[in-house]
Amino acid sequence: MGLPRPTFSDTVCDAETISTFPGSDDVDVTATSDEILAQVPLFAGLSKSDLREVASLATRLDLTAGSELTHQGEMGGEFIVVLDGTVDVVIDGEVVATCGPRDYFGEIALLEGRERTATVVAKTRVAVHVIGRREFLTLLSEFPQIDAQLRGAVQARLAENERHTSD
Repeated sequence: MGLPRPTFSDTVCDAETISTFPGSDDVDVTATSDEILAQVPLFAGLSKSDLREVASLATRLDLTAGSELTHQGEMGGEFIVVLDGTVDVVIDGEVVATCGPRDYFGEIALLEGRERTATVVAKTRVAVHVIGRREFLTLLSEFPQIDAQLRGAVQARLAENERHTSD
């Protein structure tokens, strides 16, 4: 039957807010977007001004539990960083991982120019930064160290995905 397929526009709770959800212990509710991004290992070592630039490329979305962020087999156009909440990574109908704050996904489709390798569904209410294809390519050209880290991560994730699909 498949998962419900709400779109980002169907599930945005409050795209303007910078605070996280009430009662969340994962991310400091007073933190700015660049302070939250500073906690993402991918962006470690970037200066405060660089982090502000990265944050300026992103759109913050707050989504409800059950929202589908990516769909396996579709072409991807976004890179997504989880700021708060948890998401399930589903390959061929099986949950293979649960990700939370400071995790990211979507890089495989963007870097490899291929279909999404997994469906990602919000397990709880979730706040994310979404970086579109054009902004993602700008990010990589301006920060080659991020490009190098992502390319290494892509190879590791593809190998892990292959292991899950061959089981």
